Amino acid sequence: MVEKFREMKRRGERITALTAYDYPTARLLDESGLDIILVGDSVGMVVLGYKDTTQVTLDEMLHHTRAVRRGVKRALLVADIPIHTYDTPEQALETARALRDVGAEAVKLEGGLSHVPQIETIVGAGIPFMAHIGMLPQSVREEGGYKVKGRSREQADALLQDARAVEAAGAFSVVLEIVAPDTAKMISASIEIPTIGIGSGNECDGQILVTHDLIGLFPWFTPKFVAPEANVAEQIRKAAWGFVDRTRRG
Repeated sequence: MVEKFREMKRRGERITALTAYDYPTARLLDESGLDIILVGDSVGMVVLGYKDTTQVTLDEMLHHTRAVRRGVKRALLVADIPIHTYDTPEQALETARALRDVGAEAVKLEGGLSHVPQIETIVGAGIPFMAHIGMLPQSVREEGGYKVKGRSREQADALLQDARAVEAAGAFSVVLEIVAPDTAKMISASIEIPTIGIGSGNECDGQILVTHDLIGLFPWFTPKFVAPEANVAEQIRKAAWGFVDRTRRG
């Protein structure tokens, strides 16, 4: 099922991925021909109103994964493993199985070399795994913000070690989040599994974005690396204003 992504990399075909958290969005994205749909723990910020992803619970991820599953027919459905549900390999596997049982075809957690035991346990149980290195949103409070990774030679070498470690552990792809473009390019050329970038330049093997950022549905904050393709928030406002005006005028 996931071997095709290695083949896409070998052929130079770019991989496309977006997030979804509900049935209609998932169905619309699936019909667009995307390769991967991710039920991201970014649901915490753009849907649930949390400050960051560190408050997202497993129950919430299961709820949204079920909804997205109903709308996806062709794309690979990946679900994030939320914070503090993969502290040990055993816990990671239990969480991965729970997400699989509600429809996820693959899972993703944050961390590279430090989380090889968790990755190997998940892959060993037959559950496809997508890695995530670079800027780790679940660590944003410790990091003090969303900072570019891989600018120094030392950081770049550490990220390459992470990428090689997750590849060896069995990951079928790796997300590079907010990684310096030169470092992302170097990593992409150094491993056989595809890199999927977010805010990491154009030299990755694919790209992923939070759909709310792409379509302008979360106007209160837009990452610097995103150029929205639409302004859905403004359309919603206009529709609501029109309804209020017509109703009040009778």
